[in-house]
Order: sequence, then C-alpha cells, then structure tokens
Amino acid sequence: MDVTIHPAPLHGTIPAIASKSMAHRLLIMAALCPGTTDINCNATSKDIQATVSCLEALGARIASTRLGFRVNPLPGTSATDNIRQAIPGAHLDCGESGSTLRFMLPIVAALGRGGSLDGHGRLADRPLSPLYEELVCHGVTLSTRGKLPLEVSGTLLPGRFSIPGNVSSQFVSGLLMAAPLLSAPSEIVVTEPVESRSYIRLTIRALAEFGIDVGVTHETVDGNRATVLSVSPARSAVSPGTVTVEGDWSNAAFWLAAGAIAGGVSVSGLDLASAQGDRTILACAAAFGARVSRSGNVASTTPDTLRGRTIDVRDTPDLVPPLAAIAANASGTTVIANAGRLRLKESDRLSTVNKALTAMGASIEEEPDALVIHGNGSLSGGTVDAANDHRIAMMAAIAGANAIGPTTIRGAECVAKSYPRFFEDFRTLGGIAEEG
Repeated sequence: MDVTIHPAPLHGTIPAIASKSMAHRLLIMAALCPGTTDINCNATSKDIQATVSCLEALGARIASTRLGFRVNPLPGTSATDNIRQAIPGAHLDCGESGSTLRFMLPIVAALGRGGSLDGHGRLADRPLSPLYEELVCHGVTLSTRGKLPLEVSGTLLPGRFSIPGNVSSQFVSGLLMAAPLLSAPSEIVVTEPVESRSYIRLTIRALAEFGIDVGVTHETVDGNRATVLSVSPARSAVSPGTVTVEGDWSNAAFWLAAGAIAGGVSVSGLDLASAQGDRTILACAAAFGARVSRSGNVASTTPDTLRGRTIDVRDTPDLVPPLAAIAANASGTTVIANAGRLRLKESDRLSTVNKALTAMGASIEEEPDALVIHGNGSLSGGTVDAANDHRIAMMAAIAGANAIGPTTIRGAECVAKSYPRFFEDFRTLGGIAEEG
C-alpha cells in the first residue's frame, strides 16, 4: 500500500495505544501463572498477535474481549504446585517479532516439552547469541543458529546465566520470565554497560504483577561491574485477576515529535512515571528547543526554535526515527550516537532512516553507529521506501506533514506491525494521508 502525505501540521489530542512491550510481557505471564487473567489492552498489532499465537500453540486459551484479552493459562500438574505443562512439540510462529522469538525461546526450553520456533522477514538474521549458548550450557539442545525454524529439545536447568548487557535486553527479559518455571532458584548476571535497561525494569514490573519478586544486587565479575537478578520458582505465583497495559511511549513519541516540529500535539493515557525508557522523548524534544508540558496522564509538545543536539540513544534506540525527524527540521547539526544496534531491527534502521529522510531532502552522514543530521529547518518531500519497517513509515509520515511538498510512502502497510490504526490517528490530528 502506498500512502501520500500532503503538508498539514498535526495538532490536537490523541489517546496513547497500549504498550506493545508491556502487552508481550503481561500476556506471557498470564499464560504461565494459575488463574484466569483479564488484560485491558486498548490496541493490538501483528507483533502482539504473534505472541498470542505462540502462547496458544503451547496450550494457553486466549480470547479477545471488548477491553482486550482473557487469558486462561497452560494446564498445570495441580492447583498448588504451579508447574505448567505445554503441548509437546508445539510449533510457534513468531511472525516478524524479535521480542516474541527472544522471549518464547527460553520459555519453551524451561517448559521442557520440546518444540520449534519459526518466523518471517529478517527474523532469522536477528542475533540470538549469547542467549543461544547459555541455553545450551544449561541442558537445552538447539538446532543450527541463524536458521528458522529453530528446533528445541531438552529441559532448561536452573543456575547462573551470564548475559553481556550491551547486546540485547530481550535476552535478559526472556530468561527472567522463564526462570520462575525452573526447579530451583536462578541468577541472571548482566555485565555493564547495560543497554535498554528500562526494558529489564519493565519485565521486573510485569513479574511483580503476578506475585513474582526479582532480587537485584550488584557484584564484580572478571573486573567488570554486573547486575545480578535472582528469581525463585514461582510456586505461589497467581493471577492478579485484571491488569491494564499502560500507554505506549514508543509510538506516542511520533506524535510528540510531530508536535515539536509544527502545530502542537498532546497524547493522553500515558504514565509519566513509566519504566518505559522512551518517555525520554519529552526531555529530548525539550533539548531540541520544543516546548514540553506534562499534566496528569497527558504529555504535550508545541514548536519553538529547534536547534541541533547530540543525543545518546544507547538506552532508547526506538526513538531514533522520531528524533531524526525533529533533527531534520531543526537548524544546525544533530548527532544521534550509540545507535549501532539499529542495524539489526526490522530493517538496517540506521541506513533506512538515512535513505528515507535523504529522499525527502535531508542532509545526513551515516556512520557505523551514528547519524549526523545537518538540519536546515525544513524538508522538501519526496518518495520514501518504508523498507517493511513500521517505524520508518511513521517517521516519514510525521516528517511529511511539515514538508514543503507531498511525500509518498511505499509499503506503508507495515505500520500494522505495531500500530495498525496509525494513519487513522494521523488523520484525526488533521493530517492528510491519501491511500492509493
């Protein structure tokens, strides 16, 4: 699907959609803990549905409701011991969701009933090391890495797992959610520096909703500082009954970036004290020179004189596309640093951000782990290839709203990965988006 954006600054208020990151975690925990759980989730997406599909393949029963999902967990061996029993040899289709694959792999291993994990797009290319090696060292047999489907057999043994913090926080989160299924306490040792630390905090918060405590201590490992996360078997874990998925700062960031560029946008339904790292979009927008306000559960941005900045995105890589859109509309040079991990997303996102904004008239230098954007206050518009990357399509849309001429986004349907109603909400804010 092609979508053409015609210049029209966005303005108004839009409700935040449910956090995809938190939805993954709450769905998984609901499927692994005794009792029925109602999850209030005001939006779904292809990635969320991939996790639902995988949990159903393991034996959970998940129904869509007016408010979100009702989750009946995998069967257990009794009402008291909380040992889940998955369907043996289940085939899990993770779609194109890296979170789903990296979360479900250790969980399938911990359940010990075997199975296979499949996926599409670039999913087979996204790294699983060192999670792969840690699972093998703890009793799991895996088929050849780098190929899908990935076959899993054996049972994950408890113990001490070591994960470098500068690879992917999803490895840590997957092990945290699998650890309560194991037969004895386990430790996950995460060496510094830890990138995307906020997502680990989000996982710890999700476990706490189901009565599972994670101990957090610090020690030195081979001369390096490390965070040690301790989890015991969840014999007393229980459903909270009803839980609500908080608003998504990652997708709200696009609207807040649009408001910083022109017009003025408010996003409601956000937790201003959220563990989501992407809430730093407000601080970043303010650093560029935009006016930012917070009130209750509403965050707002309005434009002012925007000037280039240096921004470290080590902990918030998903903010790069909306930040790049602001930078291209600012005056002066912006450096978006420590972004090398974006090369392993749905696209090589450093390259595709560069190509998309360059096609719209931006001046950008692409470095191995950074973008240097020379802003001149406006973009001309043009034709953009979304590269099957939802965040590239959304970036092009908000940048196009303030461009001089129209912007055509090729393959714009990829927004369904995380935000199926993106273009509907774009129009609600006064944007002009024509499909054709």
